[in-house]
Amino acid sequence: YTLSLHDALPISEVFGVTGMDIVMERAAGPTMLDVMARRPWAVRPHARHLARLHSAVHAVPAMAGMRTPFGDGAALLHMDLHPQNVILTADGPMIIDWEGAASGPGPADIAMTWVIVAFSEVPGTLARAVARVMQGMFTRSFLRAAEPVPRSLMDAAIAHRLRDRNVLPVEAARIRRHTGR
Repeated sequence: YTLSLHDALPISEVFGVTGMDIVMERAAGPTMLDVMARRPWAVRPHARHLARLHSAVHAVPAMAGMRTPFGDGAALLHMDLHPQNVILTADGPMIIDWEGAASGPGPADIAMTWVIVAFSEVPGTLARAVARVMQGMFTRSFLRAAEPVPRSLMDAAIAHRLRDRNVLPVEAARIRRHTGR
């Protein structure tokens, strides 16, 4: 693979790869979610920033042989790019947690972020009602700033998320209530 992802994207430097194990530079700093919990007035700008990070990821061509859970498309997909997977370092944002990366249409990645952010249980100390309001604000701002997503990809992301064995029961219940599935 001739393109260095470290040069193309805000990610930590890779020092070594052995099979599925990757040794990377440590990204020091709070997550985007941590910052928003301390500064809720920054929810909308962070949502727009996350949309820009998605655009940067999708501008990178995917490597040959990557899985394609959403069908054809040549874009690199993170598949889990949400505020807890962006570390805000002194040098800028770093995208972490690439183990689910795939290839496909960029809007599918945006749909995955939508379903994760919109229905996840927010960790932390914020009151649950406040957290749900902030989630809604973040989600709406993110979708407005991101490239458009066809309804078919939203539906595919919902189905993909419901098949994920790591989804908490409360999150699956929220998804099912919202979608009638």
